[in-house]
Order: sequence, then structure tokens, then C-alpha cells
Amino acid sequence: MRQTTLLLPRFLVPVRPRQQVLEQMAVVIEGELITAVLPRAEAILAYEGASRVELPEHVLVPGFINMHTHSAMSLLRGYADDLNLQVWLNDHIWPVEKAFLGPGFVHDGAKLAIAEMLRGGTTFFNDLYFFPEVTAAAAVEAGMRACIGLPVIDVPTVWAANEQECIDKGLDVSASWQGEPLISTSFAPHAPYSVGDAALKRIVELSAVHDLRVHMHVLESNWEIGESLRQFGKSTLERLGDLGLLNERLLAVHMTQLNGTDLRALSNAAVNVIHCPESNLKLGNGICPVARLQEHGINMALGTDGAASNNDLDLLAESRTAALLAKGYSADPCVLNAFQALEMLTINAAKALGKSHQLGSVEVGKLADLCAVRMDSLQTTPMYDVVSHLIYAASSQQVSHVWVGGRMLLQNAQFLQMDVNDTIDRATYWAERIATETGAVGAQVT
Repeated sequence: MRQTTLLLPRFLVPVRPRQQVLEQMAVVIEGELITAVLPRAEAILAYEGASRVELPEHVLVPGFINMHTHSAMSLLRGYADDLNLQVWLNDHIWPVEKAFLGPGFVHDGAKLAIAEMLRGGTTFFNDLYFFPEVTAAAAVEAGMRACIGLPVIDVPTVWAANEQECIDKGLDVSASWQGEPLISTSFAPHAPYSVGDAALKRIVELSAVHDLRVHMHVLESNWEIGESLRQFGKSTLERLGDLGLLNERLLAVHMTQLNGTDLRALSNAAVNVIHCPESNLKLGNGICPVARLQEHGINMALGTDGAASNNDLDLLAESRTAALLAKGYSADPCVLNAFQALEMLTINAAKALGKSHQLGSVEVGKLADLCAVRMDSLQTTPMYDVVSHLIYAASSQQVSHVWVGGRMLLQNAQFLQMDVNDTIDRATYWAERIATETGAVGAQVT
């Protein structure tokens, strides 16, 4: 028999229908699904025997969806900062990964990232990293939902020797997780400049056959523009279009280097753009033109990127940065309002994943992936506009409760399933080992 639970928040922002803020409502969870949304008094009478979760000073919203992560890279948080992308990757990140990357590193780093994300209200993450089967296992252990990227890159790694082995191993990983409700998979070619035409053509074919998303860094920096012309004699998006990659299954991450022709191509192909403003700012890679993407009707969602380049996995903070940056960059304070920023964290992300029928809003029949945020803190008092406060004023530390598939994972800011002390101990072990073996101790001084 399925357990019935009533969630009784002060405020409910269901996201769909749009622009609604409801008070004194109840959300009924039976098993993993939302089965009713109705007035509080009516629910208490109708579900007399149900368990209740009182949320008297809270807003209840859909769980946040982090659309671009390298979760295991949480173990490299702060390892190499204040550097441009190519120096950061080639001289620091890739060498340390070559020295330490393995299943143990990925498991411990993913668990650290998962704990941080859950604590901040994230219930689903879209990952791209090596040993994807290990990240999938870590997510299931924690009870969290994830789309696991199957990495493809044209250089040998400890996970696979070449592009074709990446694809073959990725297909095996995808097949092995079929039937696990918390896990879905995508192809994850690293970037246009690091994956060849033959591999990308095979990915296009397989993504159509298996209905898998393609999760890829695209136009992340100005360097990539010249590199595409040098390697392939055409622009990045022209090449991806010729290969058949521009379609509704593409999750194009970053997109800071766009022109008018690019925007029309993206719109016509229904490509999804994943905006990672804080990582782009920190690496000096430019700014995704959100206002112009909105004008072209392009679906946009938010990602934090990895903690090695952000340096946190805080989606609420990311949404605030995205909203403010869009206004400043376009010189228009009306661009990306608070509700639209919340949509990027929820329903837009679900749409990008092809899961808007299951996730992204508080509606009957959808999965009960939810989070509650306390709104009685100093920075959210007084209360004039709930959604405005959520995006522009609230802290992720105000997240108090998190549910994934109706299962409570965080209660009054305390983890119910994860051993966070052990997670921190494992992360500390890796930090000490990396610092000792690489000499990366203390602040970088130049």
C-alpha cells in the first residue's frame, strides 16, 4: 500500500500554471507521485489518516534541475583558479586528472557534489564525466535523480583509449542502467574541437535510435571560433549542423560566442541552451546573450558547471547571477525576470531533458521531486513577492526539505540518508593526497 503524505506549505509556486503563487494549499503525495493539489482545509478532511509535513514559513517549489555538472570535480574545487580556459584545462585540470582519476575519485567526488546539491534544493543533475557508471551508482545510493553523460573525447583517458571505445563503453553503461527510475543517460561528446566528425556522426545516429540527449560544451570561448575554422574550415555551428547535431536532443552548454545567424539556426532546430553564467564569468569566457535567445524563443536552462570552475553547485545563486547578468548585459531590467529564472531551474530544464511530462512543476501526475525553502529569514523579510525573494534574496541555506520521487532526503536541513561526515572525510583524504603529490598547498601567489 502506498504511503500518503500531505505537504502543507504557507506558499506554493507550482510553476505551471505560470505566474501563480498560492497560499494555504496542500500537495498530496502518494508513493512517488503528486496525486492532488487542493486547499489545505479540504485536504486535511479528505486525507484524515495521511501523514503531514507542516511548512508554516516556507515556499514549496519543484526540485531544481542542474543542467550541467562535472560532479566528481568537486574534489578539485579551488585547485586552479583565476586562469583562462585553455591554461586551466591543459596545464592544471587534465594533468591532475591523469594522475588521480579513477573509480574511487569519481565516487567520492560525486557523493560530495550530490550532498551539496541536495542541500541546496537540487533534485536532478545532468552530468558529464569519466567513469559514468560510478556517478550513476553514487546518485542511486543517495536517492537522487541524474542524467548520466557517456563521455566521448579524442584523446586517451583512463576510462577509454579513443572515441570509438568511449561510445562502445557508453552504450554498455546506458544498457546496464535501463530500468533504474533515478537514472537516465545521454551522449556527452566533450566539445566540437575535441571530438572528430566520424564519432559525432555515429553519436547523431545512436542518439536518434536510442532517443538519448547529446550533452556538449559548445562555443564556450572565443578561442573555439578560430579553432573550428582551423581544424574544419567552417564555423562551429555550421559544422554541427552539417553533421546533423542541431536538433531538439542537443543540450548545448555555455554558448557565449553567438551571432545572429547562429541564433536563427538554434531556433529553427529547437536546440536547448544550457547557461552557466558563474563559470563563464570566472574563466573570462564571455556572456551568453540571454535576451537574444529569449527573443528567438530558444529554450534555456541553468547549470553550475563543475565545482572546479564555479566554485560551488548552488543553483539558487546561479539563477540570481543569470538574472542580474542578463539585465546588465542587455541594459534592460525587464530581461529574465524572477519567474523566468525559476522556470530555467525547473520546467525549462525538464523540457530540455524530454521530461516535462514528469518533472519541472507541481502538477497532479508528476513525480514528487520537490523542495521547501524557509522564507522567514532576515534577508527574506518583509515579504512582498515570493518569487522575487526566492531568486533575488533567498540563500540556498534556507532550503529545509527535499523530496525525490516522494522520498524525503532532507528534513529541517538535515540529511536523512547520506552520511555527510563520511563524505567530507573522503573529500579531505583526496585533498591531502593531491596537495601532497602535486605540491598544491596554500594559496597561489603571483
